[in-house]
Amino acid sequence: MLRIVKLACLVIYGFALASLVVPGLASGFSRAVENVAIVFLVIHAFEVVFAFGRVRTYHGPLMLSVLFTILFGVLHLMPLRTCHSRGAEQ
Repeated sequence: MLRIVKLACLVIYGFALASLVVPGLASGFSRAVENVAIVFLVIHAFEVVFAFGRVRTYHGPLMLSVLFTILFGVLHLMPLRTCHSRGAEQ
């Protein structure tokens, strides 16, 4: 389920980028998608700041975890919480 929602985020970002590049896509709907993408990115940037402790628990490079958090927000952080809580129980 998380993969489907992450894919939906990527589709929104992709459509927003395409509407900036392709002049024929400049409609009211594409402007709305651009605004949604901007709101997503701003909210997720705040999530990086406020949930940085959890962002650091990612087992890969920190910058990759920051990028994933900016793109997907809590969708990236939820599995980190469950992995971190399992590690604390052991």
